[in-house]
Amino acid sequence: MIGRIMADIVAFGKGYLRNVSGPFFAFAFPILLILIFGAIFSGDNMTTVDLPVQNLDDGPYSQAYLEILDGTGLVNMETIPADADIDQYIDDNSLPLALVIPEGFSAGIEELLYANGTGQVSMTVYGDPSRSTYGMAVGAVDAAITYLNYNLTAAEPLVSFQVSQGGAEEFNYMDFFLPGVVGITVMTNSLFAMTSICAEYRTRAYFKLLATTKITKGEWLISKFLFFTVILIASLVLTYAIGRAMFDMETTLTPISFALIAAGAFLFVSMGMLLGIIIRDPESGAAVANAIGFPMMFLSGAFFPLDSMPEYLQLIAKAIPLTYLNEGLRDTMVYSNNESAMLNLAVLTVIAVIVFIAASRLMSWKGK
Repeated sequence: MIGRIMADIVAFGKGYLRNVSGPFFAFAFPILLILIFGAIFSGDNMTTVDLPVQNLDDGPYSQAYLEILDGTGLVNMETIPADADIDQYIDDNSLPLALVIPEGFSAGIEELLYANGTGQVSMTVYGDPSRSTYGMAVGAVDAAITYLNYNLTAAEPLVSFQVSQGGAEEFNYMDFFLPGVVGITVMTNSLFAMTSICAEYRTRAYFKLLATTKITKGEWLISKFLFFTVILIASLVLTYAIGRAMFDMETTLTPISFALIAAGAFLFVSMGMLLGIIIRDPESGAAVANAIGFPMMFLSGAFFPLDSMPEYLQLIAKAIPLTYLNEGLRDTMVYSNNESAMLNLAVLTVIAVIVFIAASRLMSWKGK
């Protein structure tokens, strides 16, 4: 069995690497996304944004500020427990945004008002700069501060804010962007390639030829899964190395990230096989793969955060397997939230097994 699988991997790999499109989408495509799309990507204006708030102050001015912020209509505020360590809480919950009002905020304002001082009290906005909602959250916080300052005094502003990149301040924009690029690369290589390959094998009756060999349907599919897993892990390592060299990225390549890539390859190889055995020709296979793949690309949180989408699109996104791959990669590579990453890995694996079983049962060596 192992010998047959290895022989099929070698034979398929030679053909795959001879075709320019295969290596391009495996290696050049993610690098181009990092260099070009990452360089020009900027946030969009959104209607509202979820903003968890930790208020450590029990005075009147923090409450007044939060009422002003809520009145902007730009944010949906949620409460973070006062006894929570904010860095740990952000990591544990993979929060893209958070606002912290420090202890003594109101007392500091009262002291400055009483002494007619020129100092300031400050609050902190924690955020993921890759999110389109980041700029909106900062703008809403700043607008509310400006209004509060105007009501406090017409002279020197007393309240300000600072920004911080969540519980992992060393990360930059490209660190948050990389997992989405990796997820898209896994999908495009596995799904698009396998759909066309299976459609071609079916059209040219290659499956009938395979039926005359000792290799089984399961072994044939496993060989494709192993091949794409190796290619995609190599793609991740190369893209990661270039990102570190050019953008000083500090994301971590964890064992869970490699497991997620393997699960993603297993899923999309199986999905491509399922589509390819239904579709009659390679051209139609490519069109169907694009029709399925590109909506997943933009609804899975790779480029646009899920919390910035309308609720009905968020529901659709939760039904898209690429969402769990992207979120899992971001959880483990950026937030070091391996518990959440393992949950996403589990969901991805269950979906992959279901699709694999369906594809294996529908596939026929004998039919054209």
